[in-house]
Amino acid sequence: MEFIDQAISLFSDFSDPRKRIFVGYLALSIGLAIGWLILVKRQNIRGAFARVFDRKIIFSKSSMADYKIFVINGLINLFISPFFVTQLAVATSVFYLLHRQEFLSAGLWNDAPVGIVIGLFSVAMFMADDFSKYLLHRWMHKWPPLWAIHKVHHSAETMTPITVYRIHPLEGVFYALRGALAQGVVMATFIFLFGNTVDLYTVLGVNVLVFVFHVTGSNLRHSHISIQYWPWLEHIFISPAQHQLHHSIAEQHFDKNFGAALALWDWMFGSLHLSETDTDLAFGLGPDDLTSFRIGELYLRPVVEMSRAFKRRIKRGAKRVMRVFTPS
Repeated sequence: MEFIDQAISLFSDFSDPRKRIFVGYLALSIGLAIGWLILVKRQNIRGAFARVFDRKIIFSKSSMADYKIFVINGLINLFISPFFVTQLAVATSVFYLLHRQEFLSAGLWNDAPVGIVIGLFSVAMFMADDFSKYLLHRWMHKWPPLWAIHKVHHSAETMTPITVYRIHPLEGVFYALRGALAQGVVMATFIFLFGNTVDLYTVLGVNVLVFVFHVTGSNLRHSHISIQYWPWLEHIFISPAQHQLHHSIAEQHFDKNFGAALALWDWMFGSLHLSETDTDLAFGLGPDDLTSFRIGELYLRPVVEMSRAFKRRIKRGAKRVMRVFTPS
């Protein structure tokens, strides 16, 4: 019975409103995609449905690999997730660290109106979580040892909402630690300053801002439906079309649009690329890189490449040290 419960839990993300692929969000995304194709792209209803449920994409070798990785990573997480550093552990450590700072006063704003505290906390949690995703994502593209594992995600040659789960387990660990750190720091800081009035504005148990992100088509970022926003809005929020550019193999799209929900970070740090009208995009990696569908290669080769990248950096570091200490 326990085995059956664990097997069912692998697919719990479809019934959990805190997850992007919750069936409600998927249904809304399908509705948005069909509406976009009919109202903006002027396709008929039959053509819109055929486009959204394109069998060549849904059942491509790359997409089938996504589904397998989704299940395999779920099994792996059942065993390793109990060892993750939790948000509560980080929050507790930061909370006690703040108490040790003589220049800070606990409960400084205990008397602040509850509504304002909840609103500020909801925004702060969303912003900190999104900014930390941007930083880690950008770092994964810029630092070779991390790119070795992140390119598993970029190896997808076709994209569906399940492609968001096409990540190497090591990347999953990094993102879990990121979330615990970012959210734990914000939580501890707010409780320290505002006391027990700290809470989130939520819808279905989800931060209201995250909820808005999901109901407005977050699943379409990994899809073949290229929904664009107005240029001014794409400076604030990442549109599905912008994230699809991030996956493009075209050189002019490399290292652009790292943001998860907000485009503000890309705008601020020079990595913003607005969507392009009627551009046919190709996804994936180069022909000599990871294949999009060989599961063993997707799991094992990144570890080898990551190890080699670390060894190269250690050797370069050792050579620099030797030059410093070698008499001229």
